[in-house]
Amino acid sequence: MIPDTYQRFFARVLARVLPHSLLGQLSLVMVLGVLVTQLVGGVIWSAQLRNKSEIETRIAAQHLAHSAVSAIRYFKSLPANYRPLMIQQLREMGGTRFFVNANATPILLTPIGKNALADMASQTVLKTLREELPFLSGFKLAFAWPDDLNVSDDGLKIADLPDNWVQHILLIKPNPAPILVIQIQLEPGQWLYLAALMPNPYFLESNGPLSPDRLMLQALSLAAVLLLSILVVRWTTRPLAALSDAAEAFGKGDTVPDLPETGSREFVKTARAFRAMRDRIKRYLEDREKLFASISHDLRTPITRLKLRTELLDDDAMRADFHEDLDELDMMVKGALQSVKDSDIHENRTEVRLDPLIQRMIRDAQMAGHAVAFTESGLTVMAKPLALKRAIGNLFDNALFYGERVTISVRRHAINSSEQGIDNRELDDIKIEIRDHGPGVPEDAFSSLFQPYLRLAHGREQNVGGMGLGLGIARNIIQAHGGELLLANHAEGGLVATIVLPHR
Repeated sequence: MIPDTYQRFFARVLARVLPHSLLGQLSLVMVLGVLVTQLVGGVIWSAQLRNKSEIETRIAAQHLAHSAVSAIRYFKSLPANYRPLMIQQLREMGGTRFFVNANATPILLTPIGKNALADMASQTVLKTLREELPFLSGFKLAFAWPDDLNVSDDGLKIADLPDNWVQHILLIKPNPAPILVIQIQLEPGQWLYLAALMPNPYFLESNGPLSPDRLMLQALSLAAVLLLSILVVRWTTRPLAALSDAAEAFGKGDTVPDLPETGSREFVKTARAFRAMRDRIKRYLEDREKLFASISHDLRTPITRLKLRTELLDDDAMRADFHEDLDELDMMVKGALQSVKDSDIHENRTEVRLDPLIQRMIRDAQMAGHAVAFTESGLTVMAKPLALKRAIGNLFDNALFYGERVTISVRRHAINSSEQGIDNRELDDIKIEIRDHGPGVPEDAFSSLFQPYLRLAHGREQNVGGMGLGLGIARNIIQAHGGELLLANHAEGGLVATIVLPHR
């Protein structure tokens, strides 16, 4: 079994190499499938072609060997002084299947390079010659290219011969074919020279699966299949991309048009289900808002009546207790109304310049005597202006209440989107950090900071009028923008609230 370390390593490598989009993954699977199919099919086809070529070459070599045996027997039967005369007559007549010459010694040839088919053909011819001509012992066989091929012991080459001697026997130009040269010793000092082509002159190319024509055909077929595959995958995944964009926009509170009910049956059903889900969520949000407003409004009337009746109590201590409880209840009702109103700000997204938005808050704080440090960044973000102002304002107000002074910074943070499973490109986040220089927050309290109506001890002492809803409202608004609110204690003291928003 593979150790866990290697498994994790391979998983990380695959996560970086493989595309994260459905279009990329399906395209990669289709491409790899086609390539593997082509490769396996090519291997099988090449093996079959090689086997067929070997069978055809062996049969052709045997046929050529039998023709050579007949020619050798004929010249062997002639007197030695008649052989040159007969060879000359054959040349003037245009030759036979072989180019024939008589030499005193065997000619030294330069054979072609190592080739399995050529070796098999040579061995087949040699075996047949030895079986049919057992009375002859000197055999020399080799395949050679016509360039610089010697035909006689005086250095005469095929290129020096008249065309009518070889034009019907050998292929010299424009596309030379390998020539089988057979040299046989008929008597001492008498060597018969036979040169001929195989029945298929270009048999060496017959088992080559990588020939230019075949490679071009395979490349065209592969390109056609890949193009059609990618088009089909793109056509299939485009509705899913539209559905993903619509879901993301709806999650951020934007107005989403109805998805077109076109494409596959599964997507049409998904589009209808998404529209029904969107309508149910919208109705739920509207009913929730009406319910909160109605309950909060209806509760304030009996609270006011109770306060009036409390004034009729004679016991001062009891009257004070009733007033305190009613004030707390009234504060909770107001907080519920504020939470609904602040979280459900209906407005369109636009490009917001962060520097002027933050500077207006700082100007008001400085007029009240607070120390705030801020450096302009020149950055913008796509957001709902009023909602974003409310979120930043809540965090800024908390920092002013609980810290001696406030430091605000805005910067762009580059992230590698492949780590988030989007795709392989660089994206930007906008980080807005608001740091106070107060006592900070106990580590065990971070998990409960966003709960409504929760206030820490030092917060209740310094901000008597607070209700503990600011952080929850700010986080809801930021999450509706597709961002994140992070809270952490600073190493040098104080709390740092970080708003992370997508740049686009």
